[in-house]
Amino acid sequence: MTTDFWNERYASNELVYGEAPNEFVALNANLIPNSGTALDIAAGEGRNALYLASFGLDVLAIDQSTVGLQKAERLAKERGLTLRTQAVDLNDFSAEPESFDVITSTFAHVPQAIRAKVHTGVRSWLKPGGVFLLEAYAPDQIHRDTGGPKDPALLAPLGTILQELDGLEIVHRASIVRDVIEGNFHSGQASVVQVVAKKRTT
Repeated sequence: MTTDFWNERYASNELVYGEAPNEFVALNANLIPNSGTALDIAAGEGRNALYLASFGLDVLAIDQSTVGLQKAERLAKERGLTLRTQAVDLNDFSAEPESFDVITSTFAHVPQAIRAKVHTGVRSWLKPGGVFLLEAYAPDQIHRDTGGPKDPALLAPLGTILQELDGLEIVHRASIVRDVIEGNFHSGQASVVQVVAKKRTT
């Protein structure tokens, strides 16, 4: 899915995936600190990035869509929040080691090589004690009409994701079916994978 695809998707005035943060991220609010730095991967219109910013975090929202990030910046201004954005292809993104206390990735579906590269990056980018929250569609989602890509190469099983995050402490792992109600494109029962991982302090 190209930059043009996402720019077109986010071009309407409505929030395509809704205003509320991803439910899995919100359910793990107890893991989000009230200070520090955060990275939101594939931020889109900023629903998760703005949620993280509401805790007082210095948040960098990255996405390939300039249109989506412009909406995120506008919402941040309206809500009195500070948000940094960077329009970048995930394959080209890099950060300094131990840069972030929190990293979130929800429904970021990219080819295997890029996903593995990003997850290798996550292991480096997290500060010791930092937390990574991930939710994505599972391979079984290909048979549902409730959201997600129709290319099976973009849907990774839980075991593959855990391998890519090797070295982090896995606090939570799940492959489940749940209702994902996030705007017009995520609507109904969905097969998802979930991970909470922490970077060890020693």
